[in-house]
Amino acid sequence: MTALIFPLGLIIVMFVVAGFRILFQYEEGVVFTLGRYTSTRDPGLTWIIPLIQEMRKIDMRIMTVDVPKQEVMTKDNIPVNINAVVYFRVKNPEAAVIQISNYVFAVIQQSQSALKDVIGTNDLDVTLSERKRIGEEIKNIVDAATDKWGIDIEAINVQEIELPEDMKRAMAKQAEAERNRRAMIISAQGEVESAQKMLEAAKTLEKSPITMQLKTLQTIKDISASQSQTIALFPTELSTLLGNIQKK
Repeated sequence: MTALIFPLGLIIVMFVVAGFRILFQYEEGVVFTLGRYTSTRDPGLTWIIPLIQEMRKIDMRIMTVDVPKQEVMTKDNIPVNINAVVYFRVKNPEAAVIQISNYVFAVIQQSQSALKDVIGTNDLDVTLSERKRIGEEIKNIVDAATDKWGIDIEAINVQEIELPEDMKRAMAKQAEAERNRRAMIISAQGEVESAQKMLEAAKTLEKSPITMQLKTLQTIKDISASQSQTIALFPTELSTLLGNIQKK
């Protein structure tokens, strides 16, 4: 009798131990009894009946998946290659297990479809300049579609928009032309300001003969630094006399 008790007790202990499961803080367990859903277990140590019950662990943290780059046609018929990143989490583990076989793959497929639909209703300029708004539109569409699967879409970010090569060259030429135009405007503004300063200086020198003479002497000094220059000097009175003769 004793010989039977020990093996039987050992089997019972192994049976009990085999039913223990540990769920981490970020996990929940969906329990099926003979194939039917019976309960959802919280994080911590839990126990299921071996061979009769089965538990599926579901990660409740925010997950990130890449939406592969795909060619999408904009509203103005320009093909662009776009990829995105989806941030989502499971809010209903029971639905995520029962309603969909692979919710991660389903989220990616749904995001790809929504991306094509949204980009197709926007021109290229809008697509390039309003990524945040476009990502929000895609998020709302995908969130509504995946809600029945127990999935909550946190955000969808449009990562990269790749233009055709001919479009890149055209935009580069346009940008270069715009830079040249701005440079010409800045240069013209500088010339206008320089002319205004020279006019103001001329008026100031005209009002002060002494200042004019000092400026002349400074100019003579600068020119005399070169050996190849010949300088002819006229008295100030002679210059005034010549000016009066010309006026007559």
